[in-house]
Amino acid sequence: MTAPSTRSQTWRWWIAGLLLLATTINYMDRMTLASASVRVTKEFGLNEQQYGNIELAFGWAFGLGSLFFGFLADRVRVYLLYPAILAAWSVVGFATGLTEGYAGLLICRSLLGFFEAGHWPCALKTTYAVLSEKDRTMGNSLLQSGASIGAMITPQIMKRMMTQQPGSWRSAFFAIGVSGLLWAALWFVSLRSRDLESRATAPLKTDVNALWDILRGGSFWALALVVLGIHVPWQIFRVWLTKFLETGRGYEEAAALDFNSVYFIATDVGCLLAGAVAAWLVRRGLVAHRARRCVYLGACVLTSLSLFIPMLAKGWLLLSVLLLIGAGALALFPCYYSFTQELSSAHLGRITGLLALWVWSIGSPVHSLFGYVKDRTGSYDISLAIAGLTPWLGVLAMKLLWRGGARASRDDVAS
Repeated sequence: MTAPSTRSQTWRWWIAGLLLLATTINYMDRMTLASASVRVTKEFGLNEQQYGNIELAFGWAFGLGSLFFGFLADRVRVYLLYPAILAAWSVVGFATGLTEGYAGLLICRSLLGFFEAGHWPCALKTTYAVLSEKDRTMGNSLLQSGASIGAMITPQIMKRMMTQQPGSWRSAFFAIGVSGLLWAALWFVSLRSRDLESRATAPLKTDVNALWDILRGGSFWALALVVLGIHVPWQIFRVWLTKFLETGRGYEEAAALDFNSVYFIATDVGCLLAGAVAAWLVRRGLVAHRARRCVYLGACVLTSLSLFIPMLAKGWLLLSVLLLIGAGALALFPCYYSFTQELSSAHLGRITGLLALWVWSIGSPVHSLFGYVKDRTGSYDISLAIAGLTPWLGVLAMKLLWRGGARASRDDVAS
């Protein structure tokens, strides 16, 4: 098996930290609207379904971008593609602060979703290039934990920038947009083009299979159901948590934003624990694939606590349950990313792009449906309760359809 890089171990983890920062910026651009959702919907005169439609447009554009950049990442040098994508979504995020109505907001969020989608295939190809098999789940945990950090920081930025003056939410879009351009410069300082060529261009033996053969296999469709199951709770709580706390349970705006930050700290803890527990299980003798499945199962138990939401009024018990749900929701992702890396290396960008197109196309209308149910029933509770159960779809799919474990186990031993 080709060595991941001639660079030092310290450098490899520095690059993992750089990917964490990219995910942080990705989610800061994404979370600005969610953090200002109550103000924006009031200022633009939107109902809940229209707000859901904006997230629907973001999701469908994200799906198209995932397919486009997934295929592109397997054909062109990620060294140049990655910073270009990040700069593009940063410019769009900046432009969002200039919008004046529903149409402009819809266009900007669509473009943001399209360009943000390119982050994931580029980042996964980077972790594959610089990290070994035994380190990859932890590396993916760091990569994904940036989502929590970005989602945690953004409400605090919004809280400090939003005043009583209408439109004060716009300045956060400008500041966060600029940060992405600074990251692109740091990328070129930290890497050389050849750093990403040793493993990314050296496929594993089983990757002689054509892409079509992979897509027809049960393992690909197991992952399709896994990603659908984990997508729903993460995205639903990301988009609707602030509104649920303010209009569903009567929290003040400042309190809701503060809890949002705490919630995403909990998701970060869950994500990092997923990687740490998987690594601990491997050290105890479990093959990496089996360790990931055990971690995934434990995370499903945590997200299922959503069943208690309709029974809980405003108070510490409700907030505690939400924190546990959040920890489980993000812990699912590093397991999924590692499963995709087990399936193929030569077609990693294409596979992640196709899976993202699938999940954002199918999953994004859930936001519009969620808003429709809220407009008709006046409650978020039942929809949130159901959202936490969907990761069990992945448990069932891996049990019935996954056929990639044999190669993964051999590679674990070889590593």
